[in-house]
Amino acid sequence: MAIRTKHEQEHQTWFITFTCFNWIPLFEITKSYGVVYKWIKLIADKYHIQTHAFVIMPNHVHIIVRTPDSSVDLNKIVGNGKRFMAYDLVKQLTLTNNLVILDQLSSACTQREKAKGQIHKVFEPSFDAKPIFTTAFLYQKIDYIHHNPVSGKWNLCTDFTEYPHSSAAFYYLEKKHEFVEITDYRDFWVDTDLVKPIGF
Repeated sequence: MAIRTKHEQEHQTWFITFTCFNWIPLFEITKSYGVVYKWIKLIADKYHIQTHAFVIMPNHVHIIVRTPDSSVDLNKIVGNGKRFMAYDLVKQLTLTNNLVILDQLSSACTQREKAKGQIHKVFEPSFDAKPIFTTAFLYQKIDYIHHNPVSGKWNLCTDFTEYPHSSAAFYYLEKKHEFVEITDYRDFWVDTDLVKPIGF
């Protein structure tokens, strides 16, 4: 059974992760990384949420955001975003006649979910959101985000700064991202810890 966590809004900076159902690389299969970019722009325009760092992997997303105040409902924003992205991903799967994946996503829906009108399970039901208290934790997560494309089983590029769906080039090469307006975390966080992200 899916467990939905209520994310308290006492903090402004968050490390958020959401994942495609069963870790299926839906963003890569459909070549739909752009749906995440649209969502990031939407939350910036509508809720004034700033993006400090991000990576869009083939089957999951990591993002560090700063909310303007405690009234922002992360559950609603991420939940609505996942529905918004799911619609586009299913549309692309349908257009390319990918019946195998569509059937897999459809079969994953419970009778209760189907009764509520859900046809495909595109994402894992819940998502992870961790408040960031210290610069040490912030640096750890930024390192993790930026090195994700070349870590573990992933071999998405030779140099992590070359991965296009990431904020790495913004910080390491001072290169503006084509689709995301990145807000430099150093404008808000005072360096009180000794450990900095690798290369900074």
